[in-house]
Amino acid sequence: MSTPFDPEPVQPPKRGLIGRARSNFLTGLVVIAPVGLTIWLIWSVVGWIDGFVLPLVPLKYHPDRWIQDLLGLDPLSQINVRGIGVIIFLLFTILVGFIAKGLIGRSFIRFAESLVERTPVVRSIYSGIKQISETIFAQTESSFDKACLIEYPRKGIWAIGFISTTAKGEIARKSDPSGEVMSVFLPTTPNPTSGFLLFLPKRDVIELDMSVEDSAKLVISAGLVYPNAKALNNGEPPLLDLQSRS
Repeated sequence: MSTPFDPEPVQPPKRGLIGRARSNFLTGLVVIAPVGLTIWLIWSVVGWIDGFVLPLVPLKYHPDRWIQDLLGLDPLSQINVRGIGVIIFLLFTILVGFIAKGLIGRSFIRFAESLVERTPVVRSIYSGIKQISETIFAQTESSFDKACLIEYPRKGIWAIGFISTTAKGEIARKSDPSGEVMSVFLPTTPNPTSGFLLFLPKRDVIELDMSVEDSAKLVISAGLVYPNAKALNNGEPPLLDLQSRS
């Protein structure tokens, strides 16, 4: 209940035309920037692949020449048809993969790799690129399909990580022979592409219900962008629920 002695509520100042235009511009920029950058990136990557693949194709088979002949246009006119190089690259890659799975393809690959292994500088570059490619494009196991909480860098301090795989070989034997050991990638903020590889007992890894995408948003935003429904449990963040267990 207000009294005559209570101060009058301060009304927020009304923004002028320039202030409203600035606010609308920033709102529109938030909407347009992700869409525009995504389209630009896809367009640039497609153009880069076309520029690499199309020079390897005979000129008479280029799609712009087909369009010129079909429409009767001047051969000197330039028609930029993007995406054909990407299609050729995909078909060529599928064909190579099909051949590589066969007996002849595997024998040829082993012979070529044996030649590469005898070349001092090339073998280092080739082995590094091959390991990275096998790690990224491996289809035998899923990777980074689950987010988790771990205590890092000491007990009582929680950090978000991404479960990579189950540790195998010497790491599993010498780290915790009595139980299962998990490989966890601990990303840094705000750049999640760098981080630390940790090997933890499975009992110390707490899996989260939130998706990897929501966890990545939380890491990149330094905790400012918190997931909504997926990350909440009865209205409370999972961290509070974890603290109540301990």
